[in-house]
Amino acid sequence: MSNTRALPLLEPEVSEAVAPCCPPLTERPLSAEEAERTARMFKALGDPVRLRLFSLVASHEGGEACVCDISDVGVSQPTVSHHLKKLKEAGLLSSERRGTWVYYRVEPSVVAAMGQMLGSAMS
Repeated sequence: MSNTRALPLLEPEVSEAVAPCCPPLTERPLSAEEAERTARMFKALGDPVRLRLFSLVASHEGGEACVCDISDVGVSQPTVSHHLKKLKEAGLLSSERRGTWVYYRVEPSVVAAMGQMLGSAMS
């Protein structure tokens, strides 16, 4: 039995389900599946527009933002929707439709897990 600890991250389409992501980088080598999942998250954040949208949602009052509040990032509304979809598919955002608007939020477990994964490598 291993004492390896996995960090939780949300699966892309289910905001309530928590799935293990990966251990801190210094704990053990990532499995192929862990590396795939982690690479999707960092790839999604590798685009400047997506990183800006992620930051806008994460820093918005109340921890969630209506798409109407974060669409002014210098690209068209369809492009904003495309980037938000990519962030959601990568498991970085969850969303909820309220009437005609969609509200996005960054799940704290995602940010915490990414920080722990990288933070331990910097120690």
